[in-house]
Amino acid sequence: MSNVIVIGGGAAGMMTAITAARYGLDVTLIEKNEKLGKKVFITGKGRCNVTNAGDEDDIRNAIVSNEKFMYSSLAAFSNYDMMGFLDELGLKIKVERGNRVFPESDHSSDVIRVLENELKHLSVKIMLNCQVLEILTNGLGDKEENFNSKVSAVKLKRINNDKEETIYADRIVVATGGLSYPQTGSTGDGYKWARELGIDVTNLYPALVPIQVKEDFINRLMGLSLKNVTASVYDGKKELYSDFGEMLFTHFGVSGPIILSASSKIAKILKERYLDLYIDLKPALSNEQLDERILRDFDDLKNKAFKNSLDKLLPKKIIPIIIEMTGIDPSKKVNEIKREERLRLVEVLKNFHLTLTNLRGFNEAIITQGGINCKEVNPKTLESKKVSGLYFVGEVMDVDALTGGFNLQMAWSMAYACGSHMLEQ
Repeated sequence: MSNVIVIGGGAAGMMTAITAARYGLDVTLIEKNEKLGKKVFITGKGRCNVTNAGDEDDIRNAIVSNEKFMYSSLAAFSNYDMMGFLDELGLKIKVERGNRVFPESDHSSDVIRVLENELKHLSVKIMLNCQVLEILTNGLGDKEENFNSKVSAVKLKRINNDKEETIYADRIVVATGGLSYPQTGSTGDGYKWARELGIDVTNLYPALVPIQVKEDFINRLMGLSLKNVTASVYDGKKELYSDFGEMLFTHFGVSGPIILSASSKIAKILKERYLDLYIDLKPALSNEQLDERILRDFDDLKNKAFKNSLDKLLPKKIIPIIIEMTGIDPSKKVNEIKREERLRLVEVLKNFHLTLTNLRGFNEAIITQGGINCKEVNPKTLESKKVSGLYFVGEVMDVDALTGGFNLQMAWSMAYACGSHMLEQ
């Protein structure tokens, strides 16, 4: 009999297993893939943005859903604790723009390697190619603690030979991730088990995901990357999100860092209705300054056609679209363009409009929004309030954050809080 079974060998699962084992518990880590850390391997485009080096306010402000639930976990194990932990394991790290923290080698495999080495050093039993089918409980919950039941075992199937077996444990940790990147094994198993045990699961949405747009011209912009722009999303006159940075046009819509973050802020509303995206292509300039800049360019190009006058101002790919939006005759000489036409150009450049219609699917989403209802879990220990000895950590919980290493940090923090409090239970 194992003291602790951890289901899921991703970031949260590995960290929970390490922490519980460091506290002297006998730990078995079960993973249905052929190796640990499959999703960790692809995070940060294979570089693994392990955490964020910002201050406490930066971390909290980046949390989109259920920020208060995370206070205890982050207090128990902060982003600075995580950086110290990696240093202790011998992994050199570096801090890049936006306080993003990466392994110095730029290889996510190095993050997985040091975690695996620590698991082996602590004699954690690792079971690969094992699919957990069911979490078993009995009716021996503590009524004073309001538990309905207590965990007793997991039923699993060995994928290689279809052999089924039951493993008993005092404590079971669900660290199975969400629904994003299902090819890495995140197929919603944790939600299924929770529902079977009477634990509430909130609505699930793809998050940190590209967004589709209505306009037909979007495929003409495919592959165009914009830097130093401001993207703002509106629901009617209400601003839902605004940020400065990089974005990318795709054949179906928009992507890139500031768009991915926007998707987490607007997911629920976009399910109900279309939203407006306004891109300020020249945020460093006021309308008046931009008009002066255009005037200077026009002065240098007096006899050129309007369609040939914007090369210094904009990437080539977007110029035909901008011209169409202004309604100005592309062959008109710039010295014939009237003031009101010029101001129309300024308006288009400062408010390039797109209609957001839908999020892309879970197979393109970095994370899942929604999950195990935070009201059903003790924020200090991550133990279920309904089933004694059952814990939920990481993306399976209804917590999520913006891009920049924040989601992984929440996984590390919840895992540590869970593993370090088990002896108290």
